[in-house]
Amino acid sequence: MSESDNNTLIDQAVQVRSGEELDVTKVTAFLLGQGLNLEGEPGLKQFPGGASNLTYLLSYANVDLILRRPPFGHIAKSAHDVVREAEIMRKLKPVYPRVPVIHAICEDASVIGAPFYVMERLVGNIPRQNLSPELGLDEPKTRQLCLNVLDTLIDLHKLDPKAAGLDTLGKGEGYVARQVEGWTKRYRAARTDDVGDFESVMAWLAAKQPAQEVAIRLIHNDFRFDNVVLDVSDPLNVIGVLDWEMATLGDPLMDLGSSLAYWVQADDDMFMKGSRRQPTNAKGMLTREEVIRYYAEKTGFSVDNFDFYTVYGLFRLAGIAQQIYKRFKEGHARNPVFATFGPFVSYLEQRCLGIIAQSTL
Repeated sequence: MSESDNNTLIDQAVQVRSGEELDVTKVTAFLLGQGLNLEGEPGLKQFPGGASNLTYLLSYANVDLILRRPPFGHIAKSAHDVVREAEIMRKLKPVYPRVPVIHAICEDASVIGAPFYVMERLVGNIPRQNLSPELGLDEPKTRQLCLNVLDTLIDLHKLDPKAAGLDTLGKGEGYVARQVEGWTKRYRAARTDDVGDFESVMAWLAAKQPAQEVAIRLIHNDFRFDNVVLDVSDPLNVIGVLDWEMATLGDPLMDLGSSLAYWVQADDDMFMKGSRRQPTNAKGMLTREEVIRYYAEKTGFSVDNFDFYTVYGLFRLAGIAQQIYKRFKEGHARNPVFATFGPFVSYLEQRCLGIIAQSTL
């Protein structure tokens, strides 16, 4: 692969969206005070992917750095906690090397108007909507990439939180009940009058939730292809996992269900295909059912009642999308793509109801 091919595969930042600029002079002064060796004034760009915390590229003469901050506008105190995210990554790095190095954490909101952290830039390809042709992946290699990405999640779920010193990152036991109750409250609070009410779905989840977790593990809570980084010289090698803001201790099957809510496969309907943000429809990728079977074989966890986790994942996705959609309608989120989130939320309700109607739970 040539140098020019590599450049086309490296994830690219773009011009900062209007209203989401940063004061790079203040950022640089803070970082210098933390002992970082920085040369010159940085260029500032923004990564367009993602709908949660905002991600920027700071390009100094001698180093590229990544800055993460919460979105603009009013948000819940427990949401978008970038300080917690950075601290999780610092603790996880010794036992899970695919986490980027954290260089600095700033809790002083006076610097840029919000807390933020700065980490190393992992130079690689982030597989978003489609696999780049320059990767040169045929169907067998695409399948192997899919398995490698899944193994990255499975490796996380196999970690012993206590042995890794991560047993204080969440409450653990009772996670399923807390999530069902919590997302029910959050959805009702974020609902606008132009989306479905999800009341039947929420009642079903409350009634069908398992009595206890299959295990308590560290879970990512936002694991997707567009949150992994691939080595540009070996695109089957996953060198990084990003976006740890929602990581906690909980049921790993809830994590898998949440991940599969984003998994659009080749035979899905047109509305689902229109929401696709990762290349899981490519020839060679596993179907959702194949993912579930592969995961069960590798972990030993029972997936007999996976309809619950599937519906939970879709409902949770609807809750996330609705929170963003409400911020957009109130003028606090500026990305024009968010205008489509309302119809998508209503679509997810119908998808949940269809699964419930056919479920044997």
